[in-house]
Amino acid sequence: MPSARRPATAMDPPVVRNGGRAAVLGTLAQLRSAEARCTRCPLYQFATQVVPGEGPVGARLMLVGEQPGDSEDSSGRPFVGPASRILDRALQAAQIARAEIYVTNAVKHFKHEMRGKRRLHKRPTTAEVIQCKWWLDQELRIVEPRAVIALGATAARSLFGHSITISSARARTHHLVDGRAAFVTIHPAFLLRLKDAGEKEREYRAFVADLRRASRLCG
Repeated sequence: MPSARRPATAMDPPVVRNGGRAAVLGTLAQLRSAEARCTRCPLYQFATQVVPGEGPVGARLMLVGEQPGDSEDSSGRPFVGPASRILDRALQAAQIARAEIYVTNAVKHFKHEMRGKRRLHKRPTTAEVIQCKWWLDQELRIVEPRAVIALGATAARSLFGHSITISSARARTHHLVDGRAAFVTIHPAFLLRLKDAGEKEREYRAFVADLRRASRLCG
């Protein structure tokens, strides 16, 4: 009788199995296959599927969000829901081609709570972010972007390893432990929650400016 699969821990290296031997992840295809089998935290039990990152190896920019939403969980692709429409518009305004960048999330499974028949977003815990950091580290290693943009506090927490206040970190160039340039801005979902039209427009313009600055500084 086969033994039950042991949940992975934060100390387990992400590997794929090839003929019974462990192989270090070397391609995005291998990474996605391994992510689909992830049991590092309980979130995999409640999501429809894992949502891996998307974009080309060698992309000059990597954008990191918080986690997939309902639309992303259903489709298996990152940034395809309501917030993505704002992101796509902002990228276009900043003259950044989405096809040339890599987009992903700090947490790869959709964390939610049921409200009637609706699945409502629920913020990942610090422990869940830490457990998923393995996958983000592998994406950085494989894609090798020149710079990374953290979209929101959860993404910043994952990238830098500690809490960061968005207001104090914006408009500045930071560096990850590997020396890679990193930037911090809001998550586009934040703009969806703003009710005042004037405030929404001001925040949107600041978001575009953040994207444009990061793109210019990374060449």
